[in-house]
Amino acid sequence: MPDAELPPAALEVLRAAARRSHVARRLQGDVEQLLLQSIVDAAVTLFEAEASSIALFESEPDRLEFRVAAGPHGAGAVGLSVAPTQGIAGYVFSSGQAIALSDVASDPRFDRATAQRTGYVPRSIAAVPLVDREATVGVLQVLDKRSSATFSLRDMELLGVFARQAATAINASRVQRDTGRLLGEVFRRLGDVQLTEVQVEGLVGEATSGLDPPGGEPFWSLVDALARVRLLSDRELGLVLEILEVVARRAVASSAGRLRSSSEE
Repeated sequence: MPDAELPPAALEVLRAAARRSHVARRLQGDVEQLLLQSIVDAAVTLFEAEASSIALFESEPDRLEFRVAAGPHGAGAVGLSVAPTQGIAGYVFSSGQAIALSDVASDPRFDRATAQRTGYVPRSIAAVPLVDREATVGVLQVLDKRSSATFSLRDMELLGVFARQAATAINASRVQRDTGRLLGEVFRRLGDVQLTEVQVEGLVGEATSGLDPPGGEPFWSLVDALARVRLLSDRELGLVLEILEVVARRAVASSAGRLRSSSEE
């Protein structure tokens, strides 16, 4: 191939590799979500609280979106959005200041309507901003300690430690996500590709297949297969779905058989 054709061909190969990387991240799960969930789970346990949640700032439109929550009364917060200046969370986010209230109902910043939407109206609250190296990115809240009506200075110091861990997790995952978006936008704008899509998929597929260790779990082979599914026709996709359903039924039957054998021993 002439040298002039190498750059666009190489970029097309990188595009195919990026698709596999995206599939791999989806298979492994949302790392940011898991890390943030572990933080609110730990906060509920440490403070013996009724609930804990993390709201992250999102733009277009600007809002605080509650991503994760934990505790007996935390689940209702997940998925709710408020203005970045609304309520206690909005105050902490916009001011960058931590706050602890023993009687939230008497505070004019408290947003009772949003609390009622979650299904739980707290008596006390502690909230700290999540701050990365550049700006505030969200808010961590803990509601109603069972052992005390108030949050102590020590509680706020510990909550600050949780907030720093959450901000670190957010920053790391956003760097990865934004890099992927940047590459995707660059690739989308490129033209004059010299390799056919089938050639690119074959080339990257060969490289991907070599990532799995001999005798180990065929993780990257599965990633490659899922990435190549996009080349199939509707009829072929239907056939793949039927095959997967058969495999799934056999897996369930096999698992049930092993359980029966185990119980009879």
